[in-house]
Amino acid sequence: MSKPNCTNFLNAQHSTGPRTEVGKKRSSLNALRHGLTSQVVVLPTEDLAAYVTFIAEFQNDLKPAGVIEKQLVQTLADTQWRLNRCAALESNLYSVELADAAAIAAQAHAEKDRLKRNLSEACNIAHVETPQLPDPDLTLALNTARAFQKNESAIRTLGIHEQRLQRIFHQTFKLLQTLQAQRRSEDQSHLQRAALLQQANQAKGLPYNPAEDGFVCSNAEIDLYIACQARVKEAHAVAAFGFDPKKIAAADLVSV
Repeated sequence: MSKPNCTNFLNAQHSTGPRTEVGKKRSSLNALRHGLTSQVVVLPTEDLAAYVTFIAEFQNDLKPAGVIEKQLVQTLADTQWRLNRCAALESNLYSVELADAAAIAAQAHAEKDRLKRNLSEACNIAHVETPQLPDPDLTLALNTARAFQKNESAIRTLGIHEQRLQRIFHQTFKLLQTLQAQRRSEDQSHLQRAALLQQANQAKGLPYNPAEDGFVCSNAEIDLYIACQARVKEAHAVAAFGFDPKKIAAADLVSV
């Protein structure tokens, strides 16, 4: 083992990680950090791998180019992640109350069964109708209403927060669409001019380097654009004959 490696090995033996509770909690959040912002972006109850997959789906679908578009897509994904969390939080608020109500109901269930059996026996002896217990669906509806009433303030605050996130999402998406439309329009314009210049050089028997004219497209991209434009021109000519094979063949436009 070389001397530097020995030193590193010995030094590593003295590193036991964070020792204080604050340090341990801070260290535990490292697994919840995302590399782009180095910030804690998911809650301890959430899955960082699911978040990373969620971000990748936005990137693959919206195909951003350049740092600004990429940051806007990141904002969209983060905002939608938080919107999904809002929906989960609202459901959890109801679930907690309903779970408590279910626990209370479960505790009383045995007592109700006992009372029901006693009442049934008493009613049979007295020849009267057995009283009906509360309807389960009605009980659930009432418990849901009570859950809302108990958490009304939290649910309303959550709703306001959700509306703010929705505004951020729509504004960001609109800005992204505008930037991408401008970029694609500029790219198309540059490609058209580069194709024209390449064809002019080819007519003179000269090579063409698009970078010399400030274009970032490659010759392969220019060739693909020219070929596509030729096919579109041919398609328009075929359409002028109503896509009739006989007329197309007579005009000697394309083979059918």
